Amino acid sequence: MESAIVLYPSPGRGHLVSMVELGKLLLSQNPSFNINIVVSIPPFEAGSTGQYVAAVSAANPSITFLHLPTVSLARSYSFPEDFPVLSYDLAELNNSNLSHVLSSLSKSFIIKAFIIDFFNTASFQVSSCFNIPTYYFFTSNASGLAAFLFLPTIHKNTKKSLKDLDILVEVPGVPPIPAKDMPVAILDRTTKAYEYFMGTAIHMAKSAGLIVNSFELLEQRALKAILNGECVLGESVPPIYCIGPVIETSNGSEASEDEHECLSWLNSQPSRSVLFLCFGSLGVFSAKQLQQMAIGLEKSGVRFLWVVRNPPPDQETLNVLTAAEPNLETLLPEGFLQRTKDKGLVVKLWAPQVKVLSHDSVGGFVTHCGWNSVLEALRAGVPMLAWPLYAEQKMNRLFLVEEMKVALWVSESEDGLVSAAELENRVNELMDSKKGKVVRERVMAMRDEAAAAREDGGSSRVALVKLINSLKRGWTC
Repeated sequence: MESAIVLYPSPGRGHLVSMVELGKLLLSQNPSFNINIVVSIPPFEAGSTGQYVAAVSAANPSITFLHLPTVSLARSYSFPEDFPVLSYDLAELNNSNLSHVLSSLSKSFIIKAFIIDFFNTASFQVSSCFNIPTYYFFTSNASGLAAFLFLPTIHKNTKKSLKDLDILVEVPGVPPIPAKDMPVAILDRTTKAYEYFMGTAIHMAKSAGLIVNSFELLEQRALKAILNGECVLGESVPPIYCIGPVIETSNGSEASEDEHECLSWLNSQPSRSVLFLCFGSLGVFSAKQLQQMAIGLEKSGVRFLWVVRNPPPDQETLNVLTAAEPNLETLLPEGFLQRTKDKGLVVKLWAPQVKVLSHDSVGGFVTHCGWNSVLEALRAGVPMLAWPLYAEQKMNRLFLVEEMKVALWVSESEDGLVSAAELENRVNELMDSKKGKVVRERVMAMRDEAAAAREDGGSSRVALVKLINSLKRGWTC
């Protein structure tokens, strides 16, 4: 019988695309693999992945997408607070469907390995029943992985929820983290999300291996701490495979990237002059925040390309979150589009981010600190302004600014609002100051190091070869 590798991503665009790109990478280095990607259907707008999946499937005959049936949820989920719980619940509800898929595959293939997203921890029990070694693909950074693995120790050493503590959390290998900047899902130890994350941290330490989408030189301290066993106390550390950066190579967008208006507009802009503002598939702002952003951009005088989405209604839930086209005339200050037409372009909903960041005209990136977006900016050598929105992104901001030194900090007020003055100042600092120049030079150096890591003999290529050899061996117990 032929051998197969099964990948099981969480359905959000950032998680799914990253996992699919991992599958493509594995296949590029070992064409004999049969890659099977199990896709669950999310009950929310996950970003347009349909055409992306179709394009990957058509171009790669050895990659098969297996779609699980729709499952019914027991309740509604608020955005963005309940997103982690929904993601975990979805995996748990799909366990019986997953078991059927693995059983069916086992009749035609020897399943050598099962690679899962951390949101799909519930599937660990299914793969264990089939005696399939389970690996985690951690779609964020190694610094975040260090904090994640250290969570049981934090739990043991504290009696209160992190949200109630005004302390710096000391995690091996990373800068001290203000308790309030830890991932949102673990701030309250009484919640279901906290319970899920604790369970995942324990399961990850017992897995066959941890695959990390980063490269050694970018996060040396964090990786050293993990490998030395400082983050998983009392347990042996599973093998770590730092194989990044793995980024999207085909967007599969609804609109043709080559025809997108923003690319032709960028062609007419001076080199490194444009600030790109884009906040991921779930990045939305209140109407008040959009107004402040517009004022700040206009006052900065910087050229900009800005992707705008509709603000969510006050009672929005993930079950009905949609990507309705925004009315820019009513959302933005009166006359803004006309006054800035010579320096700025506002596009609705989506832009081909990889191509935009790679364009010579782009000189800065305002990002929500989602790790895929960060890697895309690093690969393109574009310095960042770090403006986190949800999940682990505040922690990522700390790593990007203090540890990796590839971004500048955007500060929000107590109510979470970034003022027009704050954005204006940070934009000018990034695009036209000595401090911004230092960050730019650091990002350019990391761009070169990222490329070197993926070449023959580079750290990520060596780790990938080790991973493939481990996958080939399969179950040895």
